[in-house]
Amino acid sequence: MDLTPPTLTGRFVRLEPLTELHREPLRLVANDPRIWEVNSVSGYGSAFETWFTNALSPVQRIAFTVRRLADDVIVGSTSYLDPVPLHKRVEIGHTWYRPDCWNTTVNPECKLLLMTHAFEVLGMNRVSLVTDLLNKRSQAAIAKLGAVREGVLRAHMIVQGGRIRDSVSFSIVAAEWPTVNERLQTRLAGLQM
Repeated sequence: MDLTPPTLTGRFVRLEPLTELHREPLRLVANDPRIWEVNSVSGYGSAFETWFTNALSPVQRIAFTVRRLADDVIVGSTSYLDPVPLHKRVEIGHTWYRPDCWNTTVNPECKLLLMTHAFEVLGMNRVSLVTDLLNKRSQAAIAKLGAVREGVLRAHMIVQGGRIRDSVSFSIVAAEWPTVNERLQTRLAGLQM
């Protein structure tokens, strides 16, 4: 299984493998505290360097920069996390976008591109998405994708500020992918940036 990060291009966004060239453009995008209110880590202000350095590390993470095609502007980041080739599973996470991209075509198309690659190229059996129990906006977006809510992982991680986070786990499995794919394709066909 080749886990080399590809460039994935859709109608509205392009996912580019994260490189050093993305550092300064992403720093500008990340400089909005609203993005980080309910994220497990922060990329705001002085925390950006740690976030970026961790995102560049290929250990347990394949990070992408999200570029909006309409104006060629970088609008956020997303990643494959904890790939387990033996069991053919991966998580999509560490996703964040600038607020003007919330509730637009950006997130559904990013997820469509990542899941298409995971299921159809990498041959994954399972794609999971895990979010903070407090992050209702993220939970709604994940459910809208067609992912199945599996449950709450109690005291799952320690997040910024030392808070002990409960996480909500969602997944899509290979047998569900054709239906989820069709649903996302239909949803995006009716949308404009």
